[in-house]
Amino acid sequence: MAYRVILKKNEEKRVLAGHSWVYANEVARIEGKDKNGSLAEVVAHDGRYIGKGYINHLSKILVRIFIRGQEEDGEELYRERIAAAQALREKLFDSAQNNCYRLVFAEADDLPALIIDCYAGYFVLECLSLGVDMRKKMIADALVSLYSPKGIYMRGDVAVRKKEGLPLENELLYGEIPDKILIKENGLLMSVDVKNGQKTGYFLDQKENRFAVRRYCRGASVLDCFCNSGGFSLNAATVAREVTALDISPFALENVEENARLNGFTNIKTECADVFDALRRCRAEGKKFDCVILDPPAFCKSAAEVKDAYRGYKDINISAMKLVEKGGFLITCSCSHYMSAPLFERMLRESAQSCGRAVKILEVRVQAPDHPALLAAEETSYLKVFILQVN
Repeated sequence: MAYRVILKKNEEKRVLAGHSWVYANEVARIEGKDKNGSLAEVVAHDGRYIGKGYINHLSKILVRIFIRGQEEDGEELYRERIAAAQALREKLFDSAQNNCYRLVFAEADDLPALIIDCYAGYFVLECLSLGVDMRKKMIADALVSLYSPKGIYMRGDVAVRKKEGLPLENELLYGEIPDKILIKENGLLMSVDVKNGQKTGYFLDQKENRFAVRRYCRGASVLDCFCNSGGFSLNAATVAREVTALDISPFALENVEENARLNGFTNIKTECADVFDALRRCRAEGKKFDCVILDPPAFCKSAAEVKDAYRGYKDINISAMKLVEKGGFLITCSCSHYMSAPLFERMLRESAQSCGRAVKILEVRVQAPDHPALLAAEETSYLKVFILQVN
């Protein structure tokens, strides 16, 4: 008999509104018996049917609902959901300028815990729950039947898999995957290492924000902090006088240099250093830049870390503001959903006051539209980008 999960009284409201996650502490009891990772039916306290999803007794998120009607779990369902996600992506981008995009963004595409990124005809998956990981071969088969890709690779080295009781291991699921994949983003060539790079190889969520910075970098001296593979650096370099790409990772900076060569840019230099230390050193040396870009990793990955993260964001933004020439620009980001947009803006206001600069908000941007945010699940809305003029 399949699992039947009965929720506590009134715990169904959030899930009925469209959120996928059912937490273990919201459950009154579980009936039936099946293997971990199998499909479980979820009902309200009064017996009303809510939906079905994969169950994992090892996770705080007991069930992730992705079937709201009576659809059958299987390859055909995955084909339908993936094809619907692809139809949206085809409306979003000019394929002549961009051949990389997020095909499936988990809950926002009705496939919780599944990430699929496309890089120039290759697919890279992240399976972030036990149930999805158990079906990775089936998902690969669905992709093959739909798109006949060159290769499909699974990145299974993200820490969240530990919470699902899953091993941290990567796996080739289909075809071949080269050591480097050459993609085109915003008309620029980028070399992506999907086996060793961050996440699935590259941060696709900043695609449109990287293009947007070009208007603020015309003829400018630009400092790109936490530059990673150089997405912001390269877009800035299309119009800037000079760009300094700063990161603590030699691996990342080698990638920046490779990408600069691919596009014939000679106005990008790299610097390997801790960004906090480098900004303080620049300040001590009296250096100034027309534009400073801050795109750090998430400073907080839980609500408990927000207070410390707030101090970290404030520290680095104060340092950056002090380095911006009068009338220049600060482009500053946060990729943690726990650091909400109002909280991030408050931090920026306090930072401006602390360093005595008059600061204007020119733009507030979010993640690229191939990373859609589900209104019912605030966790899917995570990226904030504030473009500021500093006077």
